[in-house]
Amino acid sequence: MSLAHTAAEYMLSDALLPDRRGPHLKGLRLELPIDRIIKFVTVGFPLLLMSLAFAQEFSPGSQISCFSPSNFTIRQAGYVDSSCWDSLVHHEWDADGNYKTKSLWTHKVLPYSLLALAVLMYLPTLLWNYVAAPSLSSDLLFIISELDKSYNRSIRLVQHMLKIRQKSSDPDVFWDELEKARKERYFEFPLLERYLACKQRSHVLVATYLLRNSLLLLFISTTCLYLGYFHLNIFFQEEFSCSIKMGLLRDEIHVPDLITCRLTSLSIFQMISFSSAAVYLILVPVIMYNLTRLCQWDKRLLSVYEMLPAFDLLSRKMLGCPINDLNVILLFLRANISELISFSWLSVLCILKDTTTQKHHIDTVVDFMTLLAGLEPSKPKHLTPKAYDDHP
Repeated sequence: MSLAHTAAEYMLSDALLPDRRGPHLKGLRLELPIDRIIKFVTVGFPLLLMSLAFAQEFSPGSQISCFSPSNFTIRQAGYVDSSCWDSLVHHEWDADGNYKTKSLWTHKVLPYSLLALAVLMYLPTLLWNYVAAPSLSSDLLFIISELDKSYNRSIRLVQHMLKIRQKSSDPDVFWDELEKARKERYFEFPLLERYLACKQRSHVLVATYLLRNSLLLLFISTTCLYLGYFHLNIFFQEEFSCSIKMGLLRDEIHVPDLITCRLTSLSIFQMISFSSAAVYLILVPVIMYNLTRLCQWDKRLLSVYEMLPAFDLLSRKMLGCPINDLNVILLFLRANISELISFSWLSVLCILKDTTTQKHHIDTVVDFMTLLAGLEPSKPKHLTPKAYDDHP
């Protein structure tokens, strides 16, 4: 029996998690993977387009090509191009014979509007980083540490039970004490459960998360309105009529009233406008899906930790309305599942538990580990009073 007990002790020692607190948890993910993708797209995409627009603007040659009269010199033609690019006003006569103008300033400010758009889209991320991330980091550190410690306490409890069982001369007394301890809930984790229940009544994280995604939807709507109102109005206008009769040239007879100019970068403008609208419209259902995840509980993680003794946050129906901080924390625990070392151990035990439920009554990791250590998870039948009565 000594060899079997030694093997059981080694098995339980191997099941203990290493104490790797401190620098091990410095890599916590304080953004969900889908939020990180949304941030990279909403901020990085306009910056990419801005670099394209600036490259076009600073490339050799003018952004427009004006058809100056044939009697103009090269310097005069260059003056016409620069003057029309500075004004970017289209002059025309409507069907009723009224003279009107239309500004094409959107072409000139396109790179700077893309930069402003990137800054605007980064504001929700700044809000999350400064308002919610510090609190979320401390919550995750505490909960991950307590969950791992709770698992370790369960394994140490089995080690202690094994030692007591080896030293106990009366096995009946040992099992009576164990059953009494289970009924009086000596194996609870009140600090962790009450902390999670407290987070269920808090709404700071979920309010910040909702505000972050709502701001993204608002900014995307504003961007689409801007593209539709200002860009669509001049989306297909490649040529415009420019007037240079101003200042010293106002009274010059040889200068024509209107000069036709062509926008050489219209294809770049069209590509940037269309791609921006398409990408942001595609992001709208992604953000909406992100918000709908707050309307339902992610119970997969907590269901695994039901293996801990007396950890019954789910079975006691403590989970009510899912729009609270606890649901947000569960989503981030799922994103940081690699930091939660005990999760993989308990997941394996849950799978093995389902394969042995027909032979043994196993509810917790303590029951399962006592079975692996060579002890019955419950009081053996030959030690029950009924067994004594049947076999005097």
